[in-house]
Amino acid sequence: MRLILRTPCDTLELCLIVTFYDGQLVRNSGRIDLGQGYDLYYEESGNPNGSPVLYLHGGPGGGMEASARRFHDPAAFNLIMYDQRGAGLSRPTGGVERNNTALLIEDIERLREHLGIRQWIVSGGSWGSTLGLAYAQAHPSRCKALVLRGIFLGTRDEMHWVNQGMRKLFPLEWLECVEGMSEAEQDHLHSTIRARLSGQDREVAVRAAIALAKFEWIAATVNPDLKEIEAELTPEFSLQYSQIVCHYVMNDFFIDPDQLIRKIGKIHGIPGYIVQGTCDWVCPPWSAVRLHRAWPGSKLELLKGAGHSSAEPAVANAILAIMEDLKGRGQ
Repeated sequence: MRLILRTPCDTLELCLIVTFYDGQLVRNSGRIDLGQGYDLYYEESGNPNGSPVLYLHGGPGGGMEASARRFHDPAAFNLIMYDQRGAGLSRPTGGVERNNTALLIEDIERLREHLGIRQWIVSGGSWGSTLGLAYAQAHPSRCKALVLRGIFLGTRDEMHWVNQGMRKLFPLEWLECVEGMSEAEQDHLHSTIRARLSGQDREVAVRAAIALAKFEWIAATVNPDLKEIEAELTPEFSLQYSQIVCHYVMNDFFIDPDQLIRKIGKIHGIPGYIVQGTCDWVCPPWSAVRLHRAWPGSKLELLKGAGHSSAEPAVANAILAIMEDLKGRGQ
């Protein structure tokens, strides 16, 4: 697919032609037994002899993003994608017992060893940026570079924004999300949703799960497509996603306070690429700026007017350009 961006300049029109690598086929897929009733589903695409790239999906609980393949030249990269514990096709669906950040990091290492990969580029957005940083700090020698989008550091301040700040930007969507909740329940949104998911009434659970996911999805793009969002948020997906994300939120994402900034020294020397929209309402730019300032040598692209999603044109172009640059450097 070719995306043509036109920028008017007086009487001239400048055209930038960007090629995305769409239509990639999955070359290999499989499952890894994680023990205690869990397994991990993964897929590989691209060149088996290419530079390995691990892509970490968002959420937690969002599942694999097939659209991420378009940023990776299949002739140059061996792209590995997988569904984190309880998400997507990994089993059990929506499982939250024995599901925490430390175990997710162990799962990544198990996947790397299973595939016989020594080092890889680690990429991800939103929660994927959180997990990518946590993994890199635990296993820096395994990371060639980090490519991170829509930075989330797993802090209470960031979650306070999601619960208290976003409602002021999306008031009608917020009221739809919290319909029937008391003010006290609204102030503890994720625990309220979790209680409804755990109840016996499936209709109530589905309604709560979809409402939470829809509120977040709408905030993720500058110009959301409501029909597309509603089509994506099936009861099955929304229940799985909301169950896992509420579990992580209620446990502070299983990350110590400001851990990812305090331990940034562990990844000094690893090339870091940070892509952040200035109109990212889910993960506002301050976290990306904090990360960049704490991480010597990191590169920050702060994109004016762009939102949270990798589907945002400016965000997509920035990610593609970074991957093309890494390809050119032989990373």
